[in-house]
Amino acid sequence: MQAHVTGRANMRAWEESKPKNFFLADSHLQALLQYYLGDALAQYRSQLETLGEQAATVIDENAKVEDLIGNHPRLERYNNIGERQEAILFHPNHHINGRMVWGSGIMALQAQAGQTVVQMGLYYLLCHNGEMGHLCSLACTSGLVRALQQAADETVRARFLPPLLERDYDKMQHGAQFLTEVQGGSDVGANSVVATDAGDGTWRISGEKWFCSNINAEQFLVTARASDASGTKGLGLFVVPRALPDGSTNRFFIRRLKDKLGTRTLASAELDFEDALAYPVGAIENGFKTVVELVLNTSRLMNAVACAGIMQRAYYEAAHYACTREAFGQAIASYPLVQEAIADLRTEAAAATSSSFYLAHLLDNIETGKADPDDHALYRLLVNVNKYLTSIRGTEMVHRAIEVLGGNGAIETFSILPRLYRDMVVLESWEGTHNVLALQVLRDIARFGLHEAFFRRMRTMLAQVTDNALAAHNQAVEAALTRLADTLTRLMQGDAAYQQAHARRLLDQIGTVTQGVLLLHEAAHGSEPLREALVAHFVARHLMPHYDAMLDDSYLKRIEAFMLAV
Repeated sequence: MQAHVTGRANMRAWEESKPKNFFLADSHLQALLQYYLGDALAQYRSQLETLGEQAATVIDENAKVEDLIGNHPRLERYNNIGERQEAILFHPNHHINGRMVWGSGIMALQAQAGQTVVQMGLYYLLCHNGEMGHLCSLACTSGLVRALQQAADETVRARFLPPLLERDYDKMQHGAQFLTEVQGGSDVGANSVVATDAGDGTWRISGEKWFCSNINAEQFLVTARASDASGTKGLGLFVVPRALPDGSTNRFFIRRLKDKLGTRTLASAELDFEDALAYPVGAIENGFKTVVELVLNTSRLMNAVACAGIMQRAYYEAAHYACTREAFGQAIASYPLVQEAIADLRTEAAAATSSSFYLAHLLDNIETGKADPDDHALYRLLVNVNKYLTSIRGTEMVHRAIEVLGGNGAIETFSILPRLYRDMVVLESWEGTHNVLALQVLRDIARFGLHEAFFRRMRTMLAQVTDNALAAHNQAVEAALTRLADTLTRLMQGDAAYQQAHARRLLDQIGTVTQGVLLLHEAAHGSEPLREALVAHFVARHLMPHYDAMLDDSYLKRIEAFMLAV
């Protein structure tokens, strides 16, 4: 009987030992924000600390309840007198969390260019709770804001932009993006939803959209065929208000809500438009260009940040469990097999965070006019590579954390890990499947020579790492960069079939080399307590093809250091 009491006491100790503030607990995030923001970080610290505490406590608890079976969103097509309303009803916790999310100022930050790093800091903290019914909404709204700010004419911008930047949840509007159609999927050029010019500055949209997340949004960003041009050239981009000026539904009809494996507190649907009122976002002929450069790339950045936040949460769950769970007379944290899992989790979370915040930094440079041509090229290349790599690693790392918890890890009511795992499967496909991203990278390298800027920047950053303690790791990353150049040369000399067959291998190398360079550069210029251990473990895992941990006398001490730092 005493053993049962001790076991439950240890589980209680595990719950009590978890961070109560995700910002204060994350030394790597703090070091990264200092690295990019410098003294400017001080003006945002209060926002970050407040949301860090909310995300670790009340938002976490509310999201847990909202995800229980029976508490997911539901469709109410008609009101009490039989009028069609296409309303989505949420558990009350959804709105309680929403007020904290929008109250953090996360969307209001986007009113001024150059605040992406801070915005992603807030977003990353929220991502510790998985999608939680709001993160897709934030990503879609962010992309719509950029499209309106940079592509829409003044009349459309003035009409639709202000409520998207509102921080009061009860006054704000949020956006959704409806691109996917049943016959096309990732092949957006096959889209057949039609836009007809009404002749008065507005258009009418008709047709079926197949995957419509955040269906409860007040503003829909929609692609539709607006000319006779084939493929993506004929697609225009439109904002469709949910309601007409008289308050009635804007002639869209929800077929059903999607029953998804993950992100279940986010309402996703299939719908039909029947002459819905729409407003063009920019020139019709630039519709697809705007979608890719401003909308999808925003979502791909935020998708990667979400994966990084989820990995960090998986690390917390597993590491603190290992410190309190006993097996065979001692805490499982003392076992090297567990220490290795914790080291992997901590390292991959840090690497994903580093590469994602580097992209946020590049985007700030671009949007404030500080970017050079290499910044533009790097962003175009890495936003696709990073989305691909972080989503794959995210799923792998949540699974690794579940393994640390053993049988308890598979129990939905025991920890957040099963929900994070389900959400990660969705994040892998959102905003471009792995294959779509790989082919996009191949096309961009062939057409724009993006790899030239990449190699210039990576070599410059490596040359700036002069710390003798990091010299061996620097040499290993330089060697990996050389191997990547050889891989790219060999790949581009092959025919189309050869390139497609090996495209994902190229993305794996680009992504891991980038993360290795960034971790090295941050270690040389930052203050992360585990900086050298993070670099060493990452380089050994991914960038030293002949590395053998069994022959590394420092390996056991290094993985133990990760455990001692919990």
